[in-house]
Amino acid sequence: MDSIRPRALRLALILAGAMLLVAAGFGLHGATASASTPEAALAGAGEATLMPSAPPPPNQDTCLSCHIAGENKNLWTPLARWLVFGSFGLVFAFGVYRSASVWTGRKPYKPLVNRAVAWVDERYELSPLLSKLAAKPVPRFAMKWWYCLGGITAFLFVVQGITGIMLAFYYKPTAAEAYNSILFIENEVRFGAAIRMIHHWATNGMIVMCIAHMLRVFIMGAYKNPRELNWISGVVLLLLTLVFGFTGYLLPWDQRAYWATTVGTDIAGSVPAVGNLILVMLRVGWDVSEATLGRFYGLHVIVTPLLTLAFMLAHFMMIRKLGVARPL
Repeated sequence: MDSIRPRALRLALILAGAMLLVAAGFGLHGATASASTPEAALAGAGEATLMPSAPPPPNQDTCLSCHIAGENKNLWTPLARWLVFGSFGLVFAFGVYRSASVWTGRKPYKPLVNRAVAWVDERYELSPLLSKLAAKPVPRFAMKWWYCLGGITAFLFVVQGITGIMLAFYYKPTAAEAYNSILFIENEVRFGAAIRMIHHWATNGMIVMCIAHMLRVFIMGAYKNPRELNWISGVVLLLLTLVFGFTGYLLPWDQRAYWATTVGTDIAGSVPAVGNLILVMLRVGWDVSEATLGRFYGLHVIVTPLLTLAFMLAHFMMIRKLGVARPL
C-alpha cells in the first residue's frame, strides 16, 4: 500500500500539469482569434492613426564629397585622414620599394623621375633641343621686378584657364539655366564662390598686368627695331585679354550683365560703315538674346583661348630669339 500511494500521487500531479497546459493553450488561441477579428483590427488602426508618425529624413546635401555612411561630416575630417594616413602609407610603400630595388639590383637607387626622363630621351633624343632652350642665361639687368610683368600676366592666364575649366563643369550656357547655375556654384558647390572670385580677380589682374607690361615696354623703347613684331603680338594679346573680360561679363545672365553687354555691343555697332555688321555678328541678331549668350560662351571658352595661346607662343618665341631689350 505504501508503494502504491507515491505512484498514484505522481500520476495525479502529471495529469494536473497536462490539464493546465491544455487550458493555457486554449486561452492563448482565444486571445489570438479575438485580436484577428475585424473589430480588433479597426481598433488597432485607430490607435495607429492616433500615434505620431516618424519625421521624414532630412534633405541631404547634393555634394558627395562630404557624405560618409549617409551623414554630413566635416569637410576637413576625411581630407585630413587621407592626407595623414595616405602620406604615411605612401612613404612606407616607397621605402619598401626603394630598399627592395637596391637589394635586388645591387646598385644605387635611381629616382623614378630620372628613369622616366632617361627612358623618353633614349627614344626621342629631346635633351639636345631642351638644353638649347634652357641654357640661355638671363641678363642681370632683366632681374628687376618690372621685367616680370609679362610673366605675371602669363601666370594669371594659366590661373584663369584652370579656374575656368572648374567652373565649366557646372555652368549651363542657356537663358533658362545660366543664372541658376551661377547660384548653384555660389551656394552649393564646395569652394565654388572662392573659385569664381579667383577667376574674376585673375581677369582684372591680367588686364592690369598686361597694360603695365606694355607701358614698361613702351617707356624703355623695347618696341623698336628689331622687335616690332613683339610689339604687334603684344597689342593683339591685350585686345584678346579685353575680349576675355567682355565675353565673360555676359555669362552670369543677370540684369547687370545683360545691360552692360547691350551698351558694349551698341558701342561696337557705332563703328562707321561696318558697325551694323559687327553688331549683328556679336548679338546674332539685333537684340541681346539666348543666341548672344551662346556665341559669347563659345568665344570665351574656345575661340579666344586658342588665339591667345597661339599669339603667346609666337610672342615667347620672338622674345627667346631676340632676347630682352636693354634699358635706355
